[in-house]
Amino acid sequence: MTQGNDTEVTDFNLLGFGVRHEIQCVLFVVFLVIYVTSMMGNTGIILLINTDSRLQTPMYFFLQHLAFVDICYTSAITPKMLQNFVMQNKSITYGGCLMQLFIYAVFATSDCYLLAVMAVDRYVAICKPLRYPTIMSRKVCIQLVAGSYLMGSINSSVHTGFTFSLSYCKSNTINHFFCDAVPIIILSCSNNDINFMLILIFVGFNLMFTVLIVIFSYIYIMATILKMPSNASRKKAFSTCASHLTAVTLFYGTLAYMYLQPPSDNSEESMKVASVFYGIVNPMLNPLIYSLRNKEVKEGLKAVCKKFFRLDQNY
Repeated sequence: MTQGNDTEVTDFNLLGFGVRHEIQCVLFVVFLVIYVTSMMGNTGIILLINTDSRLQTPMYFFLQHLAFVDICYTSAITPKMLQNFVMQNKSITYGGCLMQLFIYAVFATSDCYLLAVMAVDRYVAICKPLRYPTIMSRKVCIQLVAGSYLMGSINSSVHTGFTFSLSYCKSNTINHFFCDAVPIIILSCSNNDINFMLILIFVGFNLMFTVLIVIFSYIYIMATILKMPSNASRKKAFSTCASHLTAVTLFYGTLAYMYLQPPSDNSEESMKVASVFYGIVNPMLNPLIYSLRNKEVKEGLKAVCKKFFRLDQNY
């Protein structure tokens, strides 16, 4: 049985972390806890924003989409990784590998653009407060979110299409814990120069474009904050940006490390570590970052908890 372009490989084996069985059991428990925490945290953020009337603003509209994207791209890779920790058969079908890469790339790229959109939102809120409701209207917010998903879909379609147009007739063992583009392309027996060039161009563009938006937004934000007359105003403005800046630093740092270095034997193992942080740990941290450093979210959580306990006491 073949898969397009004279490809003889019909499934792939995910090498994973290549550690002893005892360590795999420990990693299974650790990553299961991280994944469950991530799902609960991001789902909680979405439910809280949709139920608390005080959080019906553009900032939280974008935050709930960021939480949704985090749920999607970590769910594309983590369940299969957990399964491989406890099962001898670590294979994934050709079609399953294709879908995993496509879904992961769609939402990971969308995450980049949503973080940039959130930076623009903070810029308008702090630098142009009187025009904020007009500029960040409901229609504009929906268009910005839709544009983020569109860019994610375009980027993912290009990478997935070119990756799986190659012939795979050598080894079918992917030196990774999920189907990422670079580890798959390395296995190809076709000329893969254009694929690595596309990764460099597309990932480089997405990173540079969104990072520049974030940088220029915060340059204007910082300039505006420093001109504020009172310390209280400056402190409040800084606090509204702190959580977003933390999330941006963690996200873009690991993403750049993963994709903007030349492939080599040494980089394959370091890429796994970066992928763990970027694809599994980071989605867990985002709800914590935004809830612990955001006064409105904390107040919303308190209100929901009080309402829940009142209902519980009535029963």
